[in-house]
Amino acid sequence: MSKQLPTSYWSLIRQRFLENRSAKWSVRGLMLAVCLAVLGNFIAGEVPIYCQLDNQSYFPVFKKYAVDLGLATWSPPFHTNNWRSFDYQQVIYPLIPYAAHTTDPKNRQYKSPFDEQEVASSRFHHWLGTDSLGHDVAAGMLSGLQTALLVGILSMLLASLIGVCLGGLAGYFGDQGYQISIVRLIFTSLGLYIGVHFGFITRSYTISEGVFILEIVKGLGVLLIILFVFNRIGFALEQLPLLSKKIFLPIDLLVMRVVEVMNGIPGLLLILAITAVIKEASIFTIIFIIGIVGWTGIARFVRAELLKIRTLDYVQAAKAMGFSHTRIFLKHALPKALGPVLITVAFGIAAAILVEATLSYLGIGVSDQITWGSLLKEARTQASAWWLAVFPGLAIFLTVLIFNMIGEGLKEAVDGR
Repeated sequence: MSKQLPTSYWSLIRQRFLENRSAKWSVRGLMLAVCLAVLGNFIAGEVPIYCQLDNQSYFPVFKKYAVDLGLATWSPPFHTNNWRSFDYQQVIYPLIPYAAHTTDPKNRQYKSPFDEQEVASSRFHHWLGTDSLGHDVAAGMLSGLQTALLVGILSMLLASLIGVCLGGLAGYFGDQGYQISIVRLIFTSLGLYIGVHFGFITRSYTISEGVFILEIVKGLGVLLIILFVFNRIGFALEQLPLLSKKIFLPIDLLVMRVVEVMNGIPGLLLILAITAVIKEASIFTIIFIIGIVGWTGIARFVRAELLKIRTLDYVQAAKAMGFSHTRIFLKHALPKALGPVLITVAFGIAAAILVEATLSYLGIGVSDQITWGSLLKEARTQASAWWLAVFPGLAIFLTVLIFNMIGEGLKEAVDGR
């Protein structure tokens, strides 16, 4: 039986991608890493997977996921941090009976995986050693994996959203494709200025001292409300015959100038400057910062693709049939331009993981979690603690390699040569 040929653009890319063995194995490695990160509470932690207390059965590990997300709180009898203080009738702990922040006073001051450790049994052995405070390195490695994937994937989703929107508009409309009335442009620009002023500039102290992500969301809300109000005022005024004159808005020129300004500043330097004004960086702060800095490459790829796509026959036919720009852009043009975006996102995730590790290594990254970078930082202070350098360094290398190989596979699949 002859091999069935792919029937769509994305089917063809998928077939080409799966023919690349290194890319296919990289995807399997990524799936394994995601499973380890998602099931982290089942692998390492002090919270029991199952326990029987006072003739009642509990599965505390499931509730821990809700507690970590802020959707629930611990209730009696589980209202203490000392999970080993209960007189369980039956209990099943995770494979690694330590959380990332658990300290073992008897095994402080850098216990090697091969050193003699003061533990009750082999069940409590620190298989990857400990740091100066007695933190289990294996649990810290798992916490670092969760942080790395969360930062890498979410930051590039944010960067993709910004890059696809701005790059798509620049490539589709160009400098002569979008008309706007002068009065509406004036009011929209005025609303943008006022929104930025009251949403961010006047609230700069609150943003730096408060919960960064929450304050940024508030600022964006203020900006969008003011921008919407002024845009509607401009729309109402342009209905008057004397104010209805329109001009071409050079969207491509404006977007590319912003891209050039962003690319003119070293990315790591810009991230360091932003984190310097933040009182305490959380994981979502780092995600936000990397996202708003890393969108320029995606925007350039999308723009380049849409500059070609907008001249194709089916796009011109859709315009001739009277379809709206919104329908043509979202349904016909943009989907065909997303292939190169996947390549940029794959490489971008690898770069974001390196940036997060660098920030943690410098001591200005995620402050409330143990990460691969923070483990490497401690290895710098204790040269003999080789395990604090080898295991996190190897994890960073393999994770970055996986995403780079996926990016290479996507590049070959999209290119098709």
